[in-house]
Amino acid sequence: MSAYAAIDVGTNSVKLHIAEPRPAGGWRTLVDRAEVTRLGEGLRDSGAISGAAMRRTVDAIVGMVDEAHRHGVAALAAVGTMGLRTARNRADFLRQVESRCGIVVEVISGEEEARLAYLAVRAGLGLGDADAAVVVFDTGGGSTEFTIGRGAHVERQFSLDLGAARLTEAFKLDAAVDEPALRPALDAIAADLGRLDGGGRPDALVGMGGAVTNLVAVQLGLERYDPDAVQGAVLEGREVDRQIELYRTRDAAARQRIAGLQPKRAELILAGACVVRAILAALHAPALRVSDHGLRHGLLLDRFAAQRGSTA
Repeated sequence: MSAYAAIDVGTNSVKLHIAEPRPAGGWRTLVDRAEVTRLGEGLRDSGAISGAAMRRTVDAIVGMVDEAHRHGVAALAAVGTMGLRTARNRADFLRQVESRCGIVVEVISGEEEARLAYLAVRAGLGLGDADAAVVVFDTGGGSTEFTIGRGAHVERQFSLDLGAARLTEAFKLDAAVDEPALRPALDAIAADLGRLDGGGRPDALVGMGGAVTNLVAVQLGLERYDPDAVQGAVLEGREVDRQIELYRTRDAAARQRIAGLQPKRAELILAGACVVRAILAALHAPALRVSDHGLRHGLLLDRFAAQRGSTA
């Protein structure tokens, strides 16, 4: 059977998902990996993708496209998110990608990003209860997307310019900070989450993205990342608080020695943990479920499942 590929070009990392449809339905994963390229490094201040960040990210995409071709994929879809939505030189970036590997990266809206993430979560976690109120959030380097729904019906979607890379640069969270110095970042996050006010506590709260999956990997002490262990795991608020203290008292170099934490995420993990904790507080939720499946999985399902007659 033919395989299909999806590439998610994010503000902090590029993710590749290659899968083939199973004869009885569903998909078999062949490749699922991420490469931290820091596309959004310096973007907040300059408004443009730096030369170094552009080279890193384009190189990563070219490598992933080559990998997809080696698997003989029948088709490949690639999308870009917050970093590309806001960069004034995104056209140059897109031209370089197309010139080097023939791939057109579609820059999607925050709302479309949220819809695809919701699709991935419902398929991956089996959230089939038609009456259950579900909130799904995907926090990345440049933004956080929310999808609020009931069963398969999406009631509301929105994207906030609230990402770990932006917060880290704005509040210097790659260094060790004392509690008073952390307060302005927490206040800024809480203010941005005002759109969640009045929504009430959902029946299911699901988080995805590098910050959330790394928090679970640290909780489990994973020496090597295991997507099966992370998928569906429960992350409690008190564990997020514990990890905030763990990261707050260490600089990025010291954080790299923490078991379970991907070294390249050491600079951003404190900011990401603060976003997760603020979302729990805003929704009065003691815990959340974690989805290792994200935008790339939803993209593959959305673009290729119907034409193959397959379902998740």
